[in-house]
Amino acid sequence: MTREEPVVLVMDSGVGGLSVAQHIQALRPDLSLLYLADNGALPYGNKSEAWLNHRVATLAQRVVQEYPLQLVVVACNTASTLVLPALRASLSVPVVGVVPAIKPAAALSQTKHIGLLATPGTVQRSYTDQLVNEFAEGCRVSRLGTTDLVSLAEDKLAGKAVDLQRLAQAVAPLFAQQDLDTLVLGCTHFPLLVPELEQIAPRKINWVDSGQAIARRVDALLPQISSSEHMPHQAILTAEVDQTSTLLTSLSRLGFGHSRVWAMGAE
Repeated sequence: MTREEPVVLVMDSGVGGLSVAQHIQALRPDLSLLYLADNGALPYGNKSEAWLNHRVATLAQRVVQEYPLQLVVVACNTASTLVLPALRASLSVPVVGVVPAIKPAAALSQTKHIGLLATPGTVQRSYTDQLVNEFAEGCRVSRLGTTDLVSLAEDKLAGKAVDLQRLAQAVAPLFAQQDLDTLVLGCTHFPLLVPELEQIAPRKINWVDSGQAIARRVDALLPQISSSEHMPHQAILTAEVDQTSTLLTSLSRLGFGHSRVWAMGAE
């Protein structure tokens, strides 16, 4: 990927944003993607608002200085529900955020009782309140914030068996709601656990996430490139990892063959 090669940045704290990158790749194979994994600060879900605003802005501005960005995707619900206004004001390219899919979930629910499963930061954010008020009128929305599923998803990608008992304990308050029929997966890590969630669910539940909608938004904002050929996808990490790590293995599987490290820690 050269300085002249147009780039779409997808950024998250870990591997979760790869679920979004995969949808973008499927819809727009002509695009060159740069995946920024802020693994030096994983997870974002327990960080303060001030810290998140500064961190995401700092990372995005550094990428802008080194790559010819066409568009930025903040592939993290926790960050997106907070940083989008400031990030859009500071960057000259479009910024697409991943926010809880409340609107499609409300339309899909037959019982009009939906659940939001997300990180504590996303569940408590005023932006989430706005989504519920605007798009879930007439629905009961039960919220549950947890970081347990982030680590379970990371473990799964590392090849470890998902601890179904731990998963069941984490989501039990939502499954206990007898008329809840639709569940919003409000963290990009969580779609990775849908097969396991289906195993432990007490009844049929509709699982809703934002991956496909984000890919369609990217497609609408960027013109088609005449050739589907592009430079190899690249990745940036903010902490060193072993060559056999889950993160590098997952990146390689999706075609991110080259990675570099910006050692930043979690300051």
